Amino acid sequence: MLKAKICGMTDSKDALLAASLGAWAVGFIFYKKSKRFVGPYKAKKIISDLPPFVTPVGVFVDQKQGAVKEIAEFCGLRVLQFHGNETPDFCKRFDTYKIIKAFRVGEAFNIDLLRPYKSIVSAFLFDRHEEGVQGGTGKTFDWKLIKEAKNFGVPIILSGGIHSNNVRTAFEEIGPYAVDLSSGVEDAPGKKSERSMTEFFKQLVLPVSI
Repeated sequence: MLKAKICGMTDSKDALLAASLGAWAVGFIFYKKSKRFVGPYKAKKIISDLPPFVTPVGVFVDQKQGAVKEIAEFCGLRVLQFHGNETPDFCKRFDTYKIIKAFRVGEAFNIDLLRPYKSIVSAFLFDRHEEGVQGGTGKTFDWKLIKEAKNFGVPIILSGGIHSNNVRTAFEEIGPYAVDLSSGVEDAPGKKSERSMTEFFKQLVLPVSI
């Protein structure tokens, strides 16, 4: 079954629903400019309510090393997702955590940007590039631009406009390790839709031809 990470969690009810439906991971955005920002105290409470088989992921955007480590330790994070311009050297400083490095894809993408990270991170995440927006656009990008990413031998997480109507196509075209979504299962930024999440997870367990 294709794994799913539901991102932009802001309350326990939504996080527990995602877990009950089969989410592999849930994401907490610690970037203050995001519409889905959640503070460390609230995130810690939600994480404490999660079952042990669901992975809590902290999403950071160009934040200082000390701040990231402080939040990660306080909240009990197991995976850190760097969604900004973090360098390979910066990612190396968090060797006690699994690292997801996000890349934003526009009309073109230089696949060689991945090379310096391949021995450092646990997964590459690809999201749509939109000027002035750090993820959560609800729009897809041309998936063909990242097909060669599999050659690096690092698991791929596909993000950007994923929802119940296109997740099967995403699996058939790219075959990612996991998909990451927030707006595709929301009623409003940070507020998940039970109906949309239920429909999405139904699509993940249906047979998919590859």
